[in-house]
Amino acid sequence: MTDKSSFLTSKLFEKDFISKEQLADFKEYKSKNIFSLNTELLFLMYASVLLFTSGIGVLVYQNIDSIGHLAILAFVLVLTVLCFYFSLKKASSFSKLETEFKNPVYDYVILLGSILSCIFLGYAQFQYAIFGLDYKWVSLSSAFICFFIAYYFDSRMVLSIALTALTTFIGITLTPQKVFENEFMSNPVLLFSGIVLGVLLIVWTMYSEKIELKKHFHFVFYTFAQHLIGICCLSGLFQEQWYLFLPVFVGFVYYFYKLSYTFFATSFFVFTLLYGFIGFNELLIKLIDNSSLFEFLIMFSPFYIIGSIILFISLVKKFNKEKHASVS
Repeated sequence: MTDKSSFLTSKLFEKDFISKEQLADFKEYKSKNIFSLNTELLFLMYASVLLFTSGIGVLVYQNIDSIGHLAILAFVLVLTVLCFYFSLKKASSFSKLETEFKNPVYDYVILLGSILSCIFLGYAQFQYAIFGLDYKWVSLSSAFICFFIAYYFDSRMVLSIALTALTTFIGITLTPQKVFENEFMSNPVLLFSGIVLGVLLIVWTMYSEKIELKKHFHFVFYTFAQHLIGICCLSGLFQEQWYLFLPVFVGFVYYFYKLSYTFFATSFFVFTLLYGFIGFNELLIKLIDNSSLFEFLIMFSPFYIIGSIILFISLVKKFNKEKHASVS
């Protein structure tokens, strides 16, 4: 067995959750090094959904003149209805707790139906302007639809689509082109909007945990909130009014540092360190810019970088050690 699985199995035995015979069975099973194809097959299912929806887009683009707009919309709508029809037949009734399909294939059928729903709305808006000339209402409608689907069918993948559509609604689209053109970083209003949305996601997650509504969704919400607030704060520290973003940034780092220990989530801890390190260096550059120490600090920078890497690794190792100790 691997070190981690050996450690966790031993702890279960020490806590009398499993018997000595079960521990021996676990060790024997792991020693056989049986390879499971489950993860690989699910990844292929996910890739097939993306390739299928991309193929529909290419087909439409190449044959737009011969097929016709109504025929395309009808085709996409029929596929969407079929996806949800078969999924509803196999799905359990709605529950505030975690539910799942007996066959994981239907999770990807739901994902396909959700993507097709967004395609249908986007194409209808592009061709017939059903929401007028403002495309942001398509994003908001897609977000509401995907939120409903995610909560009803208990799909984290569809929830991610809903959150992405919601950030697009407020105007945040972090494409490589926008990053290179500095379009996102140069808009303070957009940065504050992103921070507000991130805070609202945190508030909703805390409320959901309190009323026990899909509590297992918390990781998705917190992950989106962490990156949304973190990127907006780091971008805000480049602004002339950087001091307005500083208190938010400090609170953000402190909150997710504590949160990482609450859930013992390594990803939260690692990204909190990264965002904190980048933000600290932004502030450090502002303080030493045009000062007499600038040249000295430039010479000292290699040692600073090496020391930072060593400190980062040691902090992550310490966190993982405490995480494993919490099991006991």
